[in-house]
Amino acid sequence: MKQKRRILLHSCCGPCSTAVLERLLEEYAVTLFFSNSNITDKEEYEKRKNTQLQFLESFNQQHGPEEQITFCEGSYQPEHFFKLCEGLEEEPEGGARCPVCFRMRLEETAQKAKQDNFELFGTTLSVSPHKNYGQIREIGEDLEEKTGVLFLKDDFKKKAGFQRSIELSKQYGLYRQNYCGCEFSEKQAELSRREREGKDLDKLEEEK
Repeated sequence: MKQKRRILLHSCCGPCSTAVLERLLEEYAVTLFFSNSNITDKEEYEKRKNTQLQFLESFNQQHGPEEQITFCEGSYQPEHFFKLCEGLEEEPEGGARCPVCFRMRLEETAQKAKQDNFELFGTTLSVSPHKNYGQIREIGEDLEEKTGVLFLKDDFKKKAGFQRSIELSKQYGLYRQNYCGCEFSEKQAELSRREREGKDLDKLEEEK
């Protein structure tokens, strides 16, 4: 039997990891790396981590010993995230703050992969249509050059990856968050929700 290459896969959350792990399982021996200091609320961080572990437990039960996914938790330092993002607090979601956040998480992943002799590192971030794949790939390739660990360049949203992640999240009964993670994205999500509710109320008034 061909020996699988070892990859350290950064995961932003349980739901995003679902379709990615399903896709990588046949070719790679995967260790999932939960490194997300951008989730600035500790309670939310624990909720997402527990959702990740919930999925992995169920997923592993359905696969044989040679297809087991192992779990590794990175450091949790939201104060480091805030320091990196000084001056970028008012940036919109998808703006200049996001690549700083991507780099923070991918850098820890790449360093861990080098330390533990993984052949590759990668991330589930690209499964989301809200994340800029070009930025993710550019950061990953830069870290590959710096660490000597290969970066997996797959854009996981392709081949209906995001839609598959939604299906699997429902199948496994996973908690799906409605904002990226940091308090800045949470505020923006709340503003967007209020705007939608306001429009809905205006529409109801017009229909009366």
